[in-house]
Amino acid sequence: MRAIIYSNDNQECERAESLLKSVQFSGHDISVYHVGQDFSEIGFKSEFGEKAEYPQITIDSDGSRHVGGLKDLLHFFRDKGIIL
Repeated sequence: MRAIIYSNDNQECERAESLLKSVQFSGHDISVYHVGQDFSEIGFKSEFGEKAEYPQITIDSDGSRHVGGLKDLLHFFRDKGIIL
């Protein structure tokens, strides 16, 4: 499994990374892509929509399942029974 965090280095991005590292996902590949370094703001809006906020997270064997933001990640882990 692979997780990708699209980040602008705000606190929610840091929390998403910490959450991924603290749960069972920690044995898998976690990549953090940074706006202005790994992708552009235009590309971010094109991929996730004009109203998308940071972070945006994808998870899957190839990083292709868009989970959403930090709250969506929490719901994803609750639905999978990883956190309560």
